Amino acid sequence: GVFAVHFWAPTFKWGITVANIADFVKPPEKLSYPQQIAVTCTGIIWSRYSTVITPKNWNLFSVNVAMAGTGIYQLSRKLR
Repeated sequence: GVFAVHFWAPTFKWGITVANIADFVKPPEKLSYPQQIAVTCTGIIWSRYSTVITPKNWNLFSVNVAMAGTGIYQLSRKLR
């Protein structure tokens, strides 16, 4: 339920994704490779974990898929 850490931790993690989305307007040369690699890897690793645990945590899965997606997008901008 909403009184468990299993709800609030992934919910607050959306803040990282929102901050990364806000950086879409930032010039690519101002983006950090280590930061975007960390966001991408965290998203990929925890997306997998959220489908392996019992019970499956779909809130955790969705936020981490979004994190991985925004990280990949930002890395692609930086590489171009």
